[in-house]
Amino acid sequence: MYKFYLSGKCFSMKKLLLFFSLISIPVFASDYGIYTPDNYSYSSGSSEMTLFILDFSNSMTEYLDGESKVDLMLDTMRKILPTVSSDSRIGLRVYGHKMGFTPFEACKASTLLVPPAKNNALNIETSLLKTRPRGMTPITYSLKQAIKYDFMGFPGKKHIILLTDGGENCDESPCKFVMELIKVRKDVVIDVIAFNIDNEDDLAQLECTSLVTSGKFYSANTAAELANSLSNSLNARKEVDAKIVPNY
Repeated sequence: MYKFYLSGKCFSMKKLLLFFSLISIPVFASDYGIYTPDNYSYSSGSSEMTLFILDFSNSMTEYLDGESKVDLMLDTMRKILPTVSSDSRIGLRVYGHKMGFTPFEACKASTLLVPPAKNNALNIETSLLKTRPRGMTPITYSLKQAIKYDFMGFPGKKHIILLTDGGENCDESPCKFVMELIKVRKDVVIDVIAFNIDNEDDLAQLECTSLVTSGKFYSANTAAELANSLSNSLNARKEVDAKIVPNY
């Protein structure tokens, strides 16, 4: 299980999260795509945008209950997408869909396939059917790209639904990233769906990634649980109220 150090003292995940309800420190930086009202390019419509960030790493080719995990994910998305209102702004980013000639390139394999927009379900489904699992699991890089670029100019709440079947394997920490992120951005909520993961360290990192941003954490080990997790994440209405811990 992950432990964190504040001022030289060791804290468990639960103790660390207590800080989020007690401390809030405003910090400003340009590294996370901070924008001003002058930069807004959206006018009216939904006050929330949802971005699916889906795992197409090589491990998604593994089988679960007689079917590959990627096929289970695609089948579930085909059932879920038609239930999304045409007025909802949704988009799709995938990662792990490219190998690259070097580990560095493989850890940059993250692409916005469908920019967030209304009436986008069919576009997302079509793009998913053309994508195949191949490479690494650059979760943190994907979150950075999504937050800095994919939501650019949108003034409302940003909702990420991250689905992964494993932990970060590109020498980064999504938990540490969001701890820094919420110092400068309080408009992003990240729900995490851990699909068939049993590694405690990976689960701790992913749970931290969701809870720090006031998101929800789901653990799914069957097709039915995956469908319920995606449905619950889409239907949940949350207000971003992130808190941060002191620098360490």
